[in-house]
Amino acid sequence: MIRFLANVVVNLVVSAVAFLVAWWLVPGVVVRIGGFITAVAVFTVAQAILAPFVFNLARRYANAVLGGVGIVSTLLALLVATLVSNGLTITGFSTWFVTALLVWLITALGGWLLMAYVVDRWLARRKAARRAAPTA
Repeated sequence: MIRFLANVVVNLVVSAVAFLVAWWLVPGVVVRIGGFITAVAVFTVAQAILAPFVFNLARRYANAVLGGVGIVSTLLALLVATLVSNGLTITGFSTWFVTALLVWLITALGGWLLMAYVVDRWLARRKAARRAAPTA
């Protein structure tokens, strides 16, 4: 359960960072502070739901595109986030493509690095401390 909650927090954090980096680097991406948290939450939930769905569709109907599943699900999750919240606006075809690629890259690498280096080490220390603690 703790690992699941840590994964949710990591996904929220890296999604927020990805949105801010896209806002900073990509012209045509607008992040409104008032809806930022909603946009991040909607994106994170949509990504969690859409990624396995897109993967299964690609595996069944288009095996050759399995490598692009992450980018496609990120693009769809960005679309959902822009439609549901007013915290994120993306204009222009090339802006959508670059934003999806950038957000996918940041969330994939950021999630992997945070889980591998921060959360896993924290969980290992916690487990070691439990073993070392005397039981009553």
